[in-house]
Amino acid sequence: MDIAYIPSPSRGVLYLGPIPLRAYAFCIILGVVVAVWLGSKRWVARGGAKHTVGDIAVWAVPFGLVGGRLYHVITDHQLYFGDGKNPWNAFKIWEGGLGIWGAVALGAVGAWIGARRRGVPLPAYADAIAPGIALAQAFGRWGNWFNQELYGRETTLPWGLEIDKTLPGGEVVKGIYHPTFLYESLWCVGVALLVIWADRRFTLGHGRAFALYAAAYTAGRFWTEYLRIDEAHHVLGLRINDWTAIAVFLGAVAYLVIVGRKRPGREDPASIDPAANDAEGAGASAVSVAAVEDSKAKAAEGSEPKAAKASAGKPSRSSDEKVDAAPAGAAADKAGKDAKNLT
Repeated sequence: MDIAYIPSPSRGVLYLGPIPLRAYAFCIILGVVVAVWLGSKRWVARGGAKHTVGDIAVWAVPFGLVGGRLYHVITDHQLYFGDGKNPWNAFKIWEGGLGIWGAVALGAVGAWIGARRRGVPLPAYADAIAPGIALAQAFGRWGNWFNQELYGRETTLPWGLEIDKTLPGGEVVKGIYHPTFLYESLWCVGVALLVIWADRRFTLGHGRAFALYAAAYTAGRFWTEYLRIDEAHHVLGLRINDWTAIAVFLGAVAYLVIVGRKRPGREDPASIDPAANDAEGAGASAVSVAAVEDSKAKAAEGSEPKAAKASAGKPSRSSDEKVDAAPAGAAADKAGKDAKNLT
């Protein structure tokens, strides 16, 4: 009986006329959009301005793409340099080959530049964006599925991945392999959920949420990297990416412990984003101006009825003169009568 293994797509590119639409690039773009969206929601919840995450991402994303490609080309240089190799292929990023280690490292440099321009502390920004980075990786791994790359050892498991492709050198690869792209994608989703939960439960701050993401991700990456069979350099029997995962894991755990003791809790919301404070100040000023204008309008409306009421209750000057004139005339008549009587 045949087992329904996971099929691989026959191609990873569609053409809209002369324009190629590559699934690998689409997966990366979708991951970036999700990361910025989730990061923005978390940043606003921490007291930041709405557009700060996106503004800093304008710096972080290009740096991250360059860093990811550089790491891949440096650690897998044998694919692009040497006899029979074409160095220009190193620029064909759409064919796959982005190292997450280089992407995060150089992306952090871009984020630091953007954060300095906005007056934002980088650790706070990293905490807000950490789960989004994990989800971006989860989406990005599906690009490897479209390219039929980075699969694991052969397997007979029901969820094995069918591979049927021809390598650039003409070698045909056909068989059932561990779907390491799927393992890592699911692991990254779990890492994102873990960071969100821990951040709420323990009020992580000062870069500790990002450190938790790094530690959790590298733990799973060590396992999936161990399963992979694509060409890679080895040191003491382990792939270079395994050694990198061990180093990052130890560094992240040390950061969690040390910073957790020295700076527990989370940053003051009022201190993380000047743009949010400026927006609040502008909003408060607008409210104050509106309140003053409203009070003036009410005062003007209230003064008119009072004036009318006062004028209605008080007799006019002409009527007062008539009232005063009547007694004066009566007195004059009485004085005349008295004078006649005396004569």
